[in-house]
Amino acid sequence: MQDTNPDCAILVFAKAPVAGSVKTRLIPLLGAEDAATLHQRLLSRTLAVARSATLGALELWCTPDISHPFLQAMAREHHTGLQRQHGDDLGARMAHAFAQRLRQYRRLICIGTDCPVLTARHLQAADSALRRGDDAVFVPAEDGGYALIGLGSPAPQLFDGIAWGESRVMAQTRERLRANHMRWCELETLWDIDRPEDYQRLQQSGLLDDATAST
Repeated sequence: MQDTNPDCAILVFAKAPVAGSVKTRLIPLLGAEDAATLHQRLLSRTLAVARSATLGALELWCTPDISHPFLQAMAREHHTGLQRQHGDDLGARMAHAFAQRLRQYRRLICIGTDCPVLTARHLQAADSALRRGDDAVFVPAEDGGYALIGLGSPAPQLFDGIAWGESRVMAQTRERLRANHMRWCELETLWDIDRPEDYQRLQQSGLLDDATAST
């Protein structure tokens, strides 16, 4: 069941799958429509993985709003809450979501939709790290960012002034963690789908055969 643990929630952050505004680095390779379709299939997979972890509530947090029919359909199919992201950049939007939902839950895990190798096991390990007392937990990404962040209390200092979308995100975050004397855990480093070479890796992996069938 979805709400097996009332103390924990998984937040899935996603953009509306509007052609031309998602997976933009893949548009030269795939075209705008197929890049948006890939985004949809990655989002669907992410929600299925998050639900299979059976950690607690599952919420879909969207930008620029929640009106896109695909987002509405995914929320119904996966029985998720549906929320609009608030903030001028990714950091502000994550800080807002953590601040809001940590009023209700003791532990929050936030993931994006670009990491098809993220599994229920990673989500469960992240929850275990927070349960044992770590202030934060991460799944670093090979490109220098991270695919997962979990917190047990609001930590806005981890989100402000970070160079989102660049290779320094995880390194800058570690600096903030050290400066604030926080205890954190890093799980195994994973790869995500952003550049053409990542898409080729996805094709070779067979992880999303249905996502690659049309291209």
